[in-house]
Amino acid sequence: MLKLREGDMEDAQDLDALTLAKSYFDLKEYDRAAYFLKGCRSQKAYFLYMYSRYLSGEKKKDDETVDSLGPLEKGQVRNEALRELRVELSKKHTAGELDGFTLYLYGVVLRKLDLPKEAVDVFVEGIHALPLHWGAWLELSNLVTNIEMLKSLSLPDCWIKDFFMAHMYTELQMIKEALQKYQNLIEAGFSKSTYIISQIAVAYHNIRDIDQALALFNELREQDPYRIDNMDTFSNLLYVKSMKPELSYLAHNLVEIDKYRVETCCVIGNYYSLRSQHEKAALYFQRALKLNPRCLGAWTLMGHEYMEMKNTSAAIQAYRHAIEVNKRDYRAWYGLGQTYEILKMPFYCLYYYRKAHQLRPNDSRMLVALGESYEKLSQQAEAKKCYWRAYSVGDVEKMALLKLAKLHEQLNESDDAAQCYMLYIQDIFSCGEQLEHAEVSTALRYLGQYYFKNKLYDEASLCAQRCCDYNDAREEGKALLRQISQVRDQIETPSADLFAPLSNNNTPVRRVSPLNLISFTP
Repeated sequence: MLKLREGDMEDAQDLDALTLAKSYFDLKEYDRAAYFLKGCRSQKAYFLYMYSRYLSGEKKKDDETVDSLGPLEKGQVRNEALRELRVELSKKHTAGELDGFTLYLYGVVLRKLDLPKEAVDVFVEGIHALPLHWGAWLELSNLVTNIEMLKSLSLPDCWIKDFFMAHMYTELQMIKEALQKYQNLIEAGFSKSTYIISQIAVAYHNIRDIDQALALFNELREQDPYRIDNMDTFSNLLYVKSMKPELSYLAHNLVEIDKYRVETCCVIGNYYSLRSQHEKAALYFQRALKLNPRCLGAWTLMGHEYMEMKNTSAAIQAYRHAIEVNKRDYRAWYGLGQTYEILKMPFYCLYYYRKAHQLRPNDSRMLVALGESYEKLSQQAEAKKCYWRAYSVGDVEKMALLKLAKLHEQLNESDDAAQCYMLYIQDIFSCGEQLEHAEVSTALRYLGQYYFKNKLYDEASLCAQRCCDYNDAREEGKALLRQISQVRDQIETPSADLFAPLSNNNTPVRRVSPLNLISFTP
């Protein structure tokens, strides 16, 4: 009780200085706030004093960084207050005089000084001291790199831990587990939580279930029409679906609510990017970064815009900033790979695409990019494995089989190339996509010649007829039909049917193939 009274007395003695400093703090006059808190002894005053010094250093660093927005080397601009803060907080920590808030600040300082292991220990200690401080949980989430590390943490058994675990599962791309956690929280009494709806939408966005994510974001907008949080993610989905009117409406709506929010600037940037006004888009992403230099999405999206403007050095810098903010951002790693691909530096491409693949092991785009890098480095065996793996996990862009077939074709592996072209055609048709798909004619041309060389004239004839449906392959198809007709006039060669008779929707259905597809494993 005596200790409590002493604490109350310290709070009462520091009340005037604390109130004045809090006013300056709210006005972002951090140096001024820290000055009036010198000598205060209460825990609240001490935290605000140290936090004001930290934010003052961060503000000066951010102003210097964003003002230039040029090719700054990593570590060139620093918060000069960090080392002093670490020394002072370390002494207090050793003496056991830090409460939950100052432990949080100590962890942030350690993370900024690139001491992740020590920062994790301090954040865990801070969470035990103050379990309901969500900021400490979020800072800890940025330092957890894999599921093994997550399981090894000694966390307090508190209801907020379930929110943290669901958030971590989403960050670690364990979407099934994340959705299950959020469902459990909904059933536990959080059914009206807009935060949970937004996180489920983000989870679906991460696995590229765009329609489901859009439906949830629309539901979220109905329940909370003035919400700005996560609207930048919503705008990314509208951008991917090229929904220009909806994106325009969202941008105008957010401007009316608060035009000086980071998310608003990102939405407007996406709108201009969709209209191919990349200079304007980059300008709005820069505005977002002036408001919050640690905005991950803005750095990544600005990198994309610089790529569109062919400014590779600025794009590389933007992507590197994104990785500094969050090393788990696969889009930034992938963007760096694409940038170095433009610069014709395949070894660099390979490194960055590998990083992206580690973060998204079942994303076919990363695998296809890896395969292309291996191919440029003449590592054909590795390229084959990547393309086949991309097809196996569900090829989003329907390009993996095509690239694999062309690789086999270059290596004169005609049987394997034909197998891949066959699978490619069936994959395109089974998805109900238009017959005008870019490379279908290429596959049909190759298969027609392949079957003709193997004296399977019925199959060759069918492929040649299909070639006539495409402008770029029509003449070759007609020439092949004439060749087949000449050969048939001379000899008669029986062959097995490859396709069923053409259906009304021109979708071929495979019955029997002279190729053994089951045994195909590149």
